Amino acid sequence: MTDVTESGDAVENVLLPATSTSMTGLAVGQSWCGGGISLGGLTALHVLTRGSLTAIRYRYEILRPLGRPYAGAVGPGFLLMQDNARPHMAGVCQQFLQEEGIDAMDWPARSPDLNPIEHIWDIMSRSIHQCHVAPQTVQELADALVQVWEEIPQETIRHLIRSMPRHCREVIQARGGHTHY
Repeated sequence: MTDVTESGDAVENVLLPATSTSMTGLAVGQSWCGGGISLGGLTALHVLTRGSLTAIRYRYEILRPLGRPYAGAVGPGFLLMQDNARPHMAGVCQQFLQEEGIDAMDWPARSPDLNPIEHIWDIMSRSIHQCHVAPQTVQELADALVQVWEEIPQETIRHLIRSMPRHCREVIQARGGHTHY
């Protein structure tokens, strides 16, 4: 799932294949980080240090280096879930997915956040804010994000991923309204 939301000065971008693997990105100031979580572990956090997320950047800096390897590793069961943000739905990105044989799930407009990685971002945000010395530069922030990312307990990730069916059922029962997640 790719999810783009505003969170203070941050923009989040998340890819969640249906096979319980999630790739994610976080843009803060002039840096953008992308990485992945799965039941089996974390990927490295990919850090970009300039610009905003456009369709071209999404294709070449997210889908190609992160989405393609995940899809290849998972195999035929891989399903890309992404929201309807403009970079995700752009023709250049849809063409890439088609060329690579990557199936993408239809994602409803204005859908509630169903992605377990949102909880990871919350964990990371709280951890960064609890630092005794706050990052002063974009590079310090990127370094702090990588450190926090690598310290996330795998059991936390497993729990969040395994909660997805229950979370989806609650959203359906609430007819797309708020849930306790």
